[in-house]
Amino acid sequence: MDKYYVYILYSVKIDKYYVGYSRTPEKRLVFHNSSFNKIWSKKGQPWELKTTIPFASKTEAMVVERKIKSFKSRTAIESIINKGWKG
Repeated sequence: MDKYYVYILYSVKIDKYYVGYSRTPEKRLVFHNSSFNKIWSKKGQPWELKTTIPFASKTEAMVVERKIKSFKSRTAIESIINKGWKG
């Protein structure tokens, strides 16, 4: 079974976090920093990968990604980065 990950990126340039999910967070980081990126995250280049959280299924990763995004809280995201996901 493939693992999926929720990943958190950070941009010094715009001082913002980006939360996503993927089977390959390192490849997603490359995309977010590439010239092919035409989505919102382009304006934050370069992005740094701050943390990844593994899940056994895509569904689990999607649920947690949405939950983290719903926090709309920098403090909550930084807590996850520093202390881990306590789902």
